[in-house]
Amino acid sequence: MAEIELNDITKRYPDGFEAVKHMDLGIKDGEFMILVGPSGCGKSTALRMIAGLEDITEGDLKIGGEVVNERAPKDRDIAMVFQNYALYPHMTVRENMGFALKLAGVDRAEIDRKVSEAARVLDLEQHLDRKPANLSGGQRQRVAMGRAIVRDPKAFLMDEPLSNLDAKLRVQMRAEVSRLQHQLGTTTVYVTHDQVEAMTLGDRVAVMRAGILQQVDTPKSLYEHPVNLFVAGFIGSPAMNFFQASVDGDRVRFPLGEFSLPAQKRGSASGDVLLGVRPEDFEDASLIGDKPGHTFDTKITLVESLGSDLFAYFEYRGEHVETQELAELAADAGAADLPSTGDGNQAIARLEPASDIQADATARLWMDVSKVHLFDPRTGESLTERAAATA
Repeated sequence: MAEIELNDITKRYPDGFEAVKHMDLGIKDGEFMILVGPSGCGKSTALRMIAGLEDITEGDLKIGGEVVNERAPKDRDIAMVFQNYALYPHMTVRENMGFALKLAGVDRAEIDRKVSEAARVLDLEQHLDRKPANLSGGQRQRVAMGRAIVRDPKAFLMDEPLSNLDAKLRVQMRAEVSRLQHQLGTTTVYVTHDQVEAMTLGDRVAVMRAGILQQVDTPKSLYEHPVNLFVAGFIGSPAMNFFQASVDGDRVRFPLGEFSLPAQKRGSASGDVLLGVRPEDFEDASLIGDKPGHTFDTKITLVESLGSDLFAYFEYRGEHVETQELAELAADAGAADLPSTGDGNQAIARLEPASDIQADATARLWMDVSKVHLFDPRTGESLTERAAATA
């Protein structure tokens, strides 16, 4: 195991394009670090620089305290797990898992011991003599992980390893990857486009945008304390709702009414702001009782029941929120070209399944004002976090 340090790392291509810009990131010994962000944000390029598959233009990369910028991939003592498994189709599971050790000249008995141990950990013992074509997608991914494990490297580097799996299998493998990493305790850097994977797997998560590191923190802190509009919009599923709003003293006015801002949220916010409210911070007002908050009436356009949750979509009048950050997130999610619905804007509330709210009807919703976020509409900076920092 080893610490990994990226010190002012930049990747610049011959045409001048910078895929990663002045990246500073320290990954602790044994830590499970997630790199997450939209397509093209630089996360895979950063991983490939750690692996030695991409040259570093500027900065220093250290593994185990040693600068490895000029070291070949095979000399960095890391193991990669790829999206496409990269298994040899003519070899058995046993041969695939032990192939790197065989190339390194490791004794056959030692190879068999390590392969058997990894197969036991990954529940592959009954498949050792089968070939990849006779395995399921999840089994092939476990073989790819087993091939990395037997090398006993300083670090695992995983590049979207679950993206080829179907949704149900991805959930199962996500739990398997988490269990395995905690069992082995090996430093792991995991790249994903899926923020749900990022939030459920990592000890810490590094959010990237256009080659720049936006925020590095625990999943809980990223969710509760995003430092800017981009992180707030990227982290959370369904995504945070954003409204044009204005602050005058302790009063916030937005398309769904006005309310008093809690003291810990105020800071120096004044004038035009962007108000962020997570779907789970709305509720059916009939289920709340007299709990403090803001209530409003709105027309429900669509209700989706997931059994454990109820998603209620509702329309509101007001100016549409348009920022570069939110446009990037919409484009990445494939929502930029979707037609608008109705005459207004749409928001989403995540309600208790006990709610009897119906589509095409007016409902009274409640909003938890203690959980709202305020952002500077010009810079995207979180005014809420600035207020907390100066409190």
